Amino acid sequence: MRKTIIFSIAALMLFLLGIACDPIENRLPMGEPLTAEQLDISATPLVVNGKRSNKIVMENHSPVLSSWNYGVGVSQKMTDTVLLVIEGDNEIVFTGLNPDGSFITKSLTVNVEELTFPVPQEWGLLCGDGSKEWEWASTACWGNGGYLATFGGPAWWVLDQNGVEEQAPGEGPDASMVLSINGASLTKKLNNGTEVVGSFSFDMNKKKSTSGGVEWAIGQFKTVGVTVLCGISPDEGKIPVNTYDILVLTEDKLVLAYAPPGTGEWGAAYFWVFVPKN
Repeated sequence: MRKTIIFSIAALMLFLLGIACDPIENRLPMGEPLTAEQLDISATPLVVNGKRSNKIVMENHSPVLSSWNYGVGVSQKMTDTVLLVIEGDNEIVFTGLNPDGSFITKSLTVNVEELTFPVPQEWGLLCGDGSKEWEWASTACWGNGGYLATFGGPAWWVLDQNGVEEQAPGEGPDASMVLSINGASLTKKLNNGTEVVGSFSFDMNKKKSTSGGVEWAIGQFKTVGVTVLCGISPDEGKIPVNTYDILVLTEDKLVLAYAPPGTGEWGAAYFWVFVPKN
């Protein structure tokens, strides 16, 4: 009897230990990996007043994990509803993860007849009808000024395009950057013929105000895999800058700013001033 009790206790402890050590996770059933042709996926526009709108329902009914790149964003949901921002054909790229760890990719084309649902105007300001090329302002295009204090561009150390070239070779005169809705891509075109491609995003909810309550930044601009032209911080050893405050965004002007972490009001911030390329 004593041996039976000891065995039972030991078995219970092993069972409980197994539960404690077994991570909770969503596991896909193992099997033959699917090919792109075998995927059961769809991307369907909602029809409003007889027209295909810019609200898209994406569905994955295959036993694979999901990643949808719909141009202006990415979703990992099996089913999701997203908003496209341009009329006409839009490409949605699906990437699935098979249980064996292999990836499969398939592109779907969605045609939008009408922008029925409101689109953030910033997409149009930044990217025009699909893509828009920006270049340096002719003068006073880069330099520093007061954080949360200087508006509209550099005010203390002010450089023109030739000065920018000294700071970042290849990124001064005749350099430009293209912002595209497709893939939310940013292509930096250097004056030596080199191109660097990455992506960008923006968040117009991330505003900043001065101590006196005056709005200073109207939003935030971020890049991945690339910086804007001369996207460096001289006060931090010219490290790349990937997060910027948006001070001005109109059809004719884009002004960005950056200050190192911990910078107080009137501390040194850096400013970028761009205009559309003709």
